[in-house]
Amino acid sequence: YKLDSDPVGLCVIINNENFTDCSDKPKRRHGTNEDLNYVFLISKFPTENLTQDQMDRALKCFPPKHGDAFICCVLSHGAKGQVCGIDWKRLDIKQITRTFKATNTSALTDKPKVFLIQACQGSNVQRGVLPKDVEADDALTSILEEDDDALTSIPEMADVLLAISTVEDYKARRNRRNGSWFIQSVCRQLENSCPSGEDVVTILHRVNKEVGEIEGDANEPGARKQMPEVRSTLRRKLVLSPR
Repeated sequence: YKLDSDPVGLCVIINNENFTDCSDKPKRRHGTNEDLNYVFLISKFPTENLTQDQMDRALKCFPPKHGDAFICCVLSHGAKGQVCGIDWKRLDIKQITRTFKATNTSALTDKPKVFLIQACQGSNVQRGVLPKDVEADDALTSILEEDDDALTSIPEMADVLLAISTVEDYKARRNRRNGSWFIQSVCRQLENSCPSGEDVVTILHRVNKEVGEIEGDANEPGARKQMPEVRSTLRRKLVLSPR
């Protein structure tokens, strides 16, 4: 993707920390502010403590306000396929991504749109298992090739990269002092790998590996695990190199 604009793009951060009272749910997401200590190499627009309706309306304001890339980070509580506003009402993740779909008039058509979601996707605790000895089959390795042929049209859900902190049905881990496993890994890997020109999808695969290797309970290996998920319709490599 060409990233020639200055700034390169816009990063919208929705950080929901303080929630309305609910007897069976935590009022505050401790540690979420630690996730924001890292700085993206593009313009940031941070917002905090939004209800479900406010999140929906805020995101619809941003498509025209960008450069050559758009990044949206949502840090909140969640449920399967959804994120919560501070009023505990839920917003579908699909609704978030579809807000930025390609149209004939959209300023984001043919431009990369990245969504990073830090939120539980269920109530189950993911466990670990001991791997068996399996030989890698190089023939199964995927090879991404860029196609420079001109397209007559673009699918409306093209150029979207969605990375969620956990697979469906499971909890996402967050440390009260150090922040969430997923966002901390994303920021660390971006900081280490972007200067060398590595593409974002490859970096997120490394995040998957790093988070998957974390043991949530040192006394009982495999008792508390987490596996992020990456979904991509990007048609080119996305490289966020510092200038």
